[in-house]
Amino acid sequence: MFKGKGDLVKFRCSVYEKKLLKVKAKRTGLTLSEYIRRSLFQIEITERFTEEHIQIYKMLIKYHNNFKSIGNMFKKRNPKLTQEVYDLANDIKAHLKKFQP
Repeated sequence: MFKGKGDLVKFRCSVYEKKLLKVKAKRTGLTLSEYIRRSLFQIEITERFTEEHIQIYKMLIKYHNNFKSIGNMFKKRNPKLTQEVYDLANDIKAHLKKFQP
């Protein structure tokens, strides 16, 4: 037997608040009801990446790999330059981890 959600809860909000809730729910890929439930129970809500975010993420990965390659090329000639390049690559990687899909 189906044991889905059957009870209805209503609440009042302004037109602006309703539009804002719909926009936020759409960004996460959730229905309005599911978005409100997760918000109410403080369950983590993750926004979906836009196509632009995905392109930026891919570009940063490419830059990260390029900096690592440059660091490897200079490893024997200038250790200070190598360390600076690796530090920059690690900073980029730290930012990438914030975007984990």
